[in-house]
Amino acid sequence: MLLFASLAERAGTRRLEVPVGEGETVRDIRDRVVARFPQLAPAVPTLMYALNEEYAREDAAVAAGSTLALIPPVSGG
Repeated sequence: MLLFASLAERAGTRRLEVPVGEGETVRDIRDRVVARFPQLAPAVPTLMYALNEEYAREDAAVAAGSTLALIPPVSGG
């Protein structure tokens, strides 16, 4: 799993190894990571997700070996 911007800062890492079980979704994995890093919880309502470099929804199935990224909102000009 990849964490970007403020998420990486809050977790203290940009990359996590997260095992994926049969039938798990983006939401399932996100929830396990937030349980491990509760400081990420405030960002959950505004997160976007990418699965294998394509935007994905929370209910998307995740296969073993996939790359999931959690992307917080960004601002700028």
